[in-house]
Amino acid sequence: MATQLQLGDAAPDFTGTVTDGATVSLAAYRGRKLVLYFYPMDDTPGCTRQACSLRDTHAAIRARGAEILGVSAQDADSHRLFSDKYRLDFPLLADGGLAVAKAYGVAGSGIGGLLRQAAGVAERVTFLIDEAGKIAAIIRDPDCSDHGAEVLALL
Repeated sequence: MATQLQLGDAAPDFTGTVTDGATVSLAAYRGRKLVLYFYPMDDTPGCTRQACSLRDTHAAIRARGAEILGVSAQDADSHRLFSDKYRLDFPLLADGGLAVAKAYGVAGSGIGGLLRQAAGVAERVTFLIDEAGKIAAIIRDPDCSDHGAEVLALL
């Protein structure tokens, strides 16, 4: 069973490929706040509402010193199509083996988690990581349509 991260914990490091093919890591965000949001799948109704809500509040989120990084199991090509279709202005990280989701404890546990992992989808959870790389807030059940406002309220 994966251990759930708690407020104040060090955010697990990660490295992966994002929408434009670049490689990013948690270390690249050191000194800035990061909105790291895990979502199940590109171009599905809930995930689309969530991504568009974050897109629509991205300027305000940035004005509060934070960057956004979405994470799901689809590959960079899927992320690129999703980003282009909805004009997302933040990167999406390809987590095909769910390594990042597992490190953050959002790949699921128990029978449901095994089914999620077999299907290649993570839970919908958002982590706000502070400038020092610590977990500052966790949104375990985000409101997809109003997720940007939820994030802004915590920054």
